[in-house]
Amino acid sequence: MGKQAEVDEIVIGRKGMKMKKVLLLGGSHFQVPSVRTAKKLGYYTITCDYLPDNPGHKFADEYHNVSTTDKEAVLALAEKLQIDGIVCYASDPAAPTAAYVAEKLGLPSSPYESVEILSNKDKFRAFLTENGFCVPKAKGYAYSETDLMLEEFDMFHFPVMVKPVDSSGSKGVKKVERKEDLKPAVEAAMVYSRCKRFIVEEFVCRKGYQIAGDGFSVDGKLVFRCFANEHFDGSGINPYVPIGESWPYNMPQRIHDKLHKEVQRALTLLNMGTQAYNFDARIDENENVYLMEIGPRNGGNLIPQVTQYATGVDMVEYTIKAAMGEDCSDLQMVEPKGYWANYMVHSQEAGILREVWIEEDFRKNNIVEYEMMFQTGEKVEAFTGSNGTLGTMILKFSSEKEMLEKMDHMENWVKVIVDKF
Repeated sequence: MGKQAEVDEIVIGRKGMKMKKVLLLGGSHFQVPSVRTAKKLGYYTITCDYLPDNPGHKFADEYHNVSTTDKEAVLALAEKLQIDGIVCYASDPAAPTAAYVAEKLGLPSSPYESVEILSNKDKFRAFLTENGFCVPKAKGYAYSETDLMLEEFDMFHFPVMVKPVDSSGSKGVKKVERKEDLKPAVEAAMVYSRCKRFIVEEFVCRKGYQIAGDGFSVDGKLVFRCFANEHFDGSGINPYVPIGESWPYNMPQRIHDKLHKEVQRALTLLNMGTQAYNFDARIDENENVYLMEIGPRNGGNLIPQVTQYATGVDMVEYTIKAAMGEDCSDLQMVEPKGYWANYMVHSQEAGILREVWIEEDFRKNNIVEYEMMFQTGEKVEAFTGSNGTLGTMILKFSSEKEMLEKMDHMENWVKVIVDKF
């Protein structure tokens, strides 16, 4: 039997019913749940990216070596395969591609223009400013406009953040407190920008933890959200890369409601549809809400998986169903129960992995799931971005106090030991 005949046999299925085809953009470790869930729901699964060794591809029915950021190439692939839906899961760079292809083919999606706004930091800041949201003073520049930025810099007050407008996982993000450090920060940002643009924005001092978490809208209405505390290693090589998130967010209900209201206002203005979101936000001392990011996709770092432990809601399943045009109207708000977290196992220096030391009571009482992507003796990189994650943990705790204490001092419970090159 030829390859096409084998595919046709799978697509028709055992019961003689033609299986719908779903194209999933990417196959990284954090995207494996989307592939497995799509198969569980009975769809013929096709993955694509430019990394054939990514683990998600082995779970798919079919794989194509096409970059998820090449919109025209993915569109051509989707037309050739006659897909019924397209999914961007846990990937900022692929979100515009999914919306572009869906819009071109008349598949379920939010508007491409709106997804583009949410996926580019300078466009998002401009949108927030135009619509009266709380937003730090910010402006985007092309790399060729670096000198213009320096000339205009008197409009800003230190400290400022310099970021690539289109990167993810906090890669290339720098906090700058002196004018002479601006150019090096721009150079660092450009390493991670595909469109070679960066944004300069004033630093927002926060009250309490930065807010993370995921949500889901049905026909533009935010019907579910699960906010979390975001945790960082302030002494790390990049103190702006999250090392984990914990649930529930430890602010009063009025703050949760205020966040919900501001997110909903943004979704309404953008005419969003039925889909998942990943949030990053800050609350200042006056309890003003700053929407730092509304990612038009599920969160990475196993955020949907921990959310399911906390609420019972499977947002991966709803994401697949939404992309395939299935009814998602049964999704309702569920408050988290218990105390949960994820943790990204990482090293603050490059080297050869010798050991991951875990305190025995922590291993016994707090770890629910634990998976390493690197093994002893392998070369590992320093944790400068989320791509430096060596392994993942899903954790549970007996109280909020225990959760926050351990998440803020994880070096006491988990240590990555490397031998220098």
